[in-house]
Amino acid sequence: MLVVMQTGAPKEQAKAVCDRIEELGFEAHPIYGAFKTVIGITGDTRAVDVGALESLTGVAEVIIVGKPYKLVSREFKTEDTVIRIPAPAGEVSIGGNAVAMIAGPCAVETREQIFAIAEPLAKAGVKLFRGGAFKPRTSPYSFQGLGEAGLQILKEVRERFGMAIVTEAMDQESLDLVEQYADVIQIGARNMQNYSLLKRVGHAHKPVMLKRGLSATLDEFLMAAEYIAASGNPNIMLCERGVRTFADHSRNTLDLTVVPAVKVRSHLPILVDPSHGTGKRHKVLPLSRAAVAVGADGLMIEVHHSPDHALSDGVQSILPDEYRQLVEEVRQIAAVLHRTIN
Repeated sequence: MLVVMQTGAPKEQAKAVCDRIEELGFEAHPIYGAFKTVIGITGDTRAVDVGALESLTGVAEVIIVGKPYKLVSREFKTEDTVIRIPAPAGEVSIGGNAVAMIAGPCAVETREQIFAIAEPLAKAGVKLFRGGAFKPRTSPYSFQGLGEAGLQILKEVRERFGMAIVTEAMDQESLDLVEQYADVIQIGARNMQNYSLLKRVGHAHKPVMLKRGLSATLDEFLMAAEYIAASGNPNIMLCERGVRTFADHSRNTLDLTVVPAVKVRSHLPILVDPSHGTGKRHKVLPLSRAAVAVGADGLMIEVHHSPDHALSDGVQSILPDEYRQLVEEVRQIAAVLHRTIN
């Protein structure tokens, strides 16, 4: 349910409406726009007296939201959300006119490995560096990451090259550490429906990248984002990384149709991960082109200086020189859509 305030209604009136909503036992989530304020109501609103809310001073109308997700819906917020991430090399925007580029290895293996990758990426203009310190792996015998030691290496990358850090939290224990070191907290596909973790990251003071689960529908994807928003963190970016299908010619099936679908249903930015989405190095570039063409707000690319020796996902990692080619090609596609590369 949404309460739309009258154009120009002062914040005092909106606050009074929020107070009344909370007196009734619900949660109020105001968004203050340049001309109009919208207040989302969460909870079981079936018994709400719509007429009583509409009679409050400053209220223009009350809208019943048909979808189960409210705060992340396009009905709640008509304009696109733009998430601004401070980085030593300059602020990075996710959403809006710019297409954000995130690049780096799947996992932090050694300090030498990370610096060998970070240096050419920094020269290529990368402002968001990805790397996993905690790695959820299918096999318990596979490399699981360096933990806090890996986070400390990522901190060095931030300090030396000026890039903001994107890294994954696997559980509530690792989240406490990740929140200290990261600029963006990643919630991986396997944890998309880990609701206790989603609630906890909703209390974090860092932007969150939420990856789509291996078999999640669009509504399930957006409901997972709703858990984060309802817990107090509106700075959410979605990430399509492929879903499990019958296809065996790629690791997953990269569902680019979800990008324009999200744009209709939600105000949140959506990125695409063609590395996990295909699992094949030679497919990363063409699918990156396609992702930008359908309107993705960013790309998340796995880059490794020696993919054949990578401890995780080397087969889908491209070389730094290939990454530079990728950037130049998607820049041209973005220009056709009157967008830029961030």
